Amino acid sequence: MQKPSIPKGTRDFSPEEMAKRNYIFNTIRDVYHLYGFQQIETPAMENLSTLMGKYGDEGDKLLFKILNSGDCFSGITDEELQERNPVRFGVKACEKGLRYDLTVPFARYVVQHRNDITFPFKRYQIQPVWRADRPQKGRYREFYQCDGDVVGSDSLINEVELIQIMDEVFHRFGIRVCIKMNNRKILSGIAEIIGEADKIVDITVAIDKLDKIGLDNVNEELRSKGLTEEAISRLQPIIMLAGTNREKLAVLKEQLAASEIAMKGVEEMTFILDRIDQLPMNSE
Repeated sequence: MQKPSIPKGTRDFSPEEMAKRNYIFNTIRDVYHLYGFQQIETPAMENLSTLMGKYGDEGDKLLFKILNSGDCFSGITDEELQERNPVRFGVKACEKGLRYDLTVPFARYVVQHRNDITFPFKRYQIQPVWRADRPQKGRYREFYQCDGDVVGSDSLINEVELIQIMDEVFHRFGIRVCIKMNNRKILSGIAEIIGEADKIVDITVAIDKLDKIGLDNVNEELRSKGLTEEAISRLQPIIMLAGTNREKLAVLKEQLAASEIAMKGVEEMTFILDRIDQLPMNSE
């Protein structure tokens, strides 16, 4: 008799594990509430029209698509079936998919309920997400995300507050962590300066893998995405930034001086760091 199993990339949680997980989630909830965030939940599945095109080509491939109820072959011709084209079949046979993250569903929620929301709206969400990724140690196809976002306000104080939330949560857990920040304007400026503004997604996805795959493999991925050798060469001082936060910003200010949007990003990051330096968590 074959022993029952669960799909690869998923896991069961024992009572002991649930107790630990609930302690973690409850601690996170307490801190979000401390800063005035409200909790929402969204459905496990969204319309594919909501999900597709939001995560780049790589992300789209990792979406779990759900076959239409009833006759999923309805509207598909014999010729299309014989093509065995998974993308085309998926478009016609699937209208829904499991959420890939919590950000896109939240954006949909805000648009759909905008007449019922009081802005600025500070929301947090703790729910599972699904990705059709290759399972490996520490990487699952089903896992939880804890998201906090503010919409209806462009104040940089919100960014400072989110960093405070992260710091407070890990302080309560007794865990020392390094909190990393980035800025979309700086990333856009980098792509602009190296002459590859239309490849900002490819550039940021590749750079994001630096700690995992190393510099040589990052450069190889950039080449595979069509970046010129000159562009890759100009990118190296930025990829290999080192030193304190202030020293890194000084390098960015020098390297990206010709980009107006990048300078705006550097200005924002400087503002955030100035405010963080004034907080009690940095005076101990």
